[in-house]
This record gives sequence, structure tokens and C-alpha cells, in this order.
Amino acid sequence: MGADFCSIDRRVAPVMRVLLALVFILFTGAALAVEPDEMLDDPVLEARAQELDELLRCVVCQSQSLAESNAPLAKDLRLLVRERLVEGDTNEQVIAYIVERYGDYVLLKPPFQQNTLFLWFFPAVIFAAGIGGLVFYLRQPARASNPKPLSPEEEEKLRRLVDGEDE
Repeated sequence: MGADFCSIDRRVAPVMRVLLALVFILFTGAALAVEPDEMLDDPVLEARAQELDELLRCVVCQSQSLAESNAPLAKDLRLLVRERLVEGDTNEQVIAYIVERYGDYVLLKPPFQQNTLFLWFFPAVIFAAGIGGLVFYLRQPARASNPKPLSPEEEEKLRRLVDGEDE
């Protein structure tokens, strides 16, 4: 019984190591993005800075927030956020300052306005088109399952083929 347990353990151990490595890889990137030299001494301001870092997009990485990105430009933007907070700006003023320089693209959640309607509605349009295509596809076999009947000539030819008679 003990030998069985050890053999199971040997087979599971490599899988567990791989899973553990994946967990470390997934969760250490965000933890390492904000470097210690970037952090503010005031914990309240640092908490606000981290909150803002989560709302702003790294313009180099595109799909990562400033908090997640290790790109040099993301570091510069994190430092800019902290600089503005130290100067006394509110969160809204910091965001407005950065949006003024980089545009709405820098926001991870773009505002609902005329020039961003495409961003808001395109996923819904694609989803609706996918559902429509699926419905169309699923209805096709229903029509194909009612084939037109064979003509008398085709039935005779089929009968001769089945019976093994030569034409």
C-alpha cells in the first residue's frame, strides 16, 4: 500500500511543480512592476497612486495597466502619477493630465462618448453576428434532411446497383 502511494506521488510531483511555476509566473509580474524606488513615503498617497496605476493603460504594452507593465514608459508614467499626487492633484486631475497628453487610449476603461462608440458596441455587434451565424448554421441541416425524392429513372438505377446488375 505504501509503494502505491509513493508511485502516485512521483507522478503527481512534476505536475504540481509545473502548476506552482505557472502560479508564480502569473502573479509575480504585477508584483514586480512597481519598483521600490518609485514608491512614495506617504502610504495614503501610494495607495492612491496604485489605484490610478490600475486605471491607466501602458501605451507600449497596450493590454496591461501601468501597475502590471515593466516597460520604461510605464515606469515614467507611474513616476508622473506620483509626482502629480505629491503636488496635490486629485485623482481626477491626475487622470485628466495624462489623458490630455496621451488621449483616451491611455484609459483602460474608455469613456462613453461619440469617438469611442465603436469600442463599446463592436463586441456586442460581433457577438450578435456570431449568434446569427450559429442559428443560420444550425438551421441548415434541418432543410438538408428533407431531400427531394428520386426520379423513377434514379430509383431504377439505384435498384440495379444494389442488386449488382450491370448497366
